[in-house]
Amino acid sequence: MNETVKGLFEFIEESPSQFHVVANERQRFLDAGFVELSEAKEWKLELGKNYFVTRNGSSILAFRMPRDEYKSFMIMASHSDSPSFRIKEMPEMKEGHYVKLNTEKYGGMLMAPWFDRPLSIAGRAIVKTKNGIETKLVNLDKDLCMLPSLAIHMNREANDGYKYNAQKDMLPLVSMDEDFNLKKLVAESLSVKEDEILGSDLFLYNREPGKVWGAKDEFISIRRLDDLQCSYSSMMGLLDAKNSESAVQIHVTFDNEEVGSGTKQGADSTFLYDALVRINEAMGGNNSTLLTAIANSFMVSADNAHALHPNYPEKSDPTNKVFMNEGVVIKFNANQKYMTDGLAFGIFTELCNKAKVPYQTFVNRSDVAGGSTLGNISNAHVSINGVDIGLAQLAMHSCYETAGVKDTEYLLKIATIFYESVIENISGCDYNLR
Repeated sequence: MNETVKGLFEFIEESPSQFHVVANERQRFLDAGFVELSEAKEWKLELGKNYFVTRNGSSILAFRMPRDEYKSFMIMASHSDSPSFRIKEMPEMKEGHYVKLNTEKYGGMLMAPWFDRPLSIAGRAIVKTKNGIETKLVNLDKDLCMLPSLAIHMNREANDGYKYNAQKDMLPLVSMDEDFNLKKLVAESLSVKEDEILGSDLFLYNREPGKVWGAKDEFISIRRLDDLQCSYSSMMGLLDAKNSESAVQIHVTFDNEEVGSGTKQGADSTFLYDALVRINEAMGGNNSTLLTAIANSFMVSADNAHALHPNYPEKSDPTNKVFMNEGVVIKFNANQKYMTDGLAFGIFTELCNKAKVPYQTFVNRSDVAGGSTLGNISNAHVSINGVDIGLAQLAMHSCYETAGVKDTEYLLKIATIFYESVIENISGCDYNLR
């Protein structure tokens, strides 16, 4: 296992929920000397220094200030959440000798892969303390529950196709102890009293560890590759980059992309715009200064892409076939589900050439409606030229996804080169890249 894959696996296995993602990224930035800011306090920034801010404990924005002057923003955006099952309030369902947990779907997932795997629960708890109300991370780090399949003998048509009912089929078995209480278990894990827990945001997660596999060890499989593979690469790229002469280099990981981004911490919020405004104000800029900087800026929206499936090649576009281990994927959509246009494509491919990283193009079949991502959603708040990219993977929105062993390193290289580059808007449609 190479060091990049090892680092990715460690990051993902330490990040069973979006709250853990942000906590782990926060610690990485603190360890690298970044200064933590608060949205509830005034920002005082210095050229050449590095900072970060979080929102809701599930979104994070880190940035390097330029060494000499502030003229633009180089932004790479990804997301912290993945499809899962949220634990409902008062979740215990006691039937016969069994205790199940009541859940609801979060995002659009493949449900079948969740069966017959060791599962656990992670997220956050809101706890009353002597200092007020505090948020604490929760990870019940054990093989705690499972969704057992119904035996073929009791459903002879199971292999002919089955429509899962989220309220009936997706309730994990957790115990045969009728006194089982999840809140009590969470309280014990946090060393607090049960009545001190005021609320929680808890999710199921797959416990299977990451694996490198294939005849030549060419594949990786692990939970939450979409989109932690991109978020990790963006974070490491910023940590590896040197401060620019004139561009503010920004890594942002939004929450709630899988449910439409329409939250206070999602890409459809003011989180990014608010940060740009405050950076501009801290540098003594006015509104015109901010708009000029935005016009000279570029965004990379990084969210994984669909590789050609070995058993379903007909599901891919006939001329834009995407493969794992063959480079960063640039995504197009005529109906603007992705922000890439010809100009952005040209700029980004020049960056790929500069980094000596291969790239490939993805377009949905013309008779298949594709998904959307955070690029255009964020662009509705901050109008920045940009491109949608990702890394090729199989089994997207499964609880155990597959990608190529080489591709994380490709994106990490691109991220570092991107952050260290400067784009100058010469005449609205003409740009200088250096």
